[in-house]
Amino acid sequence: MEVIYSDHAEKRIKQRGIAKWEVEHILEFPFYIKKSFSGRKEAVGKIKGRMIKIKFVEEENYIKIITVM
Repeated sequence: MEVIYSDHAEKRIKQRGIAKWEVEHILEFPFYIKKSFSGRKEAVGKIKGRMIKIKFVEEENYIKIITVM
């Protein structure tokens, strides 16, 4: 499935030193995914000892990353 990054998400991953492959790895192998507000979801995972949270919207043909924390 295609992964699309919002401008905000692009800014945050650069600001926080997180690679896109790390975001996509967590989406594929999360510790857990929970529902957020307005149809959004939150995936949580750990890379190199660092907890990462990803807010995203899952559509039929793609996943849109809203922000990365």
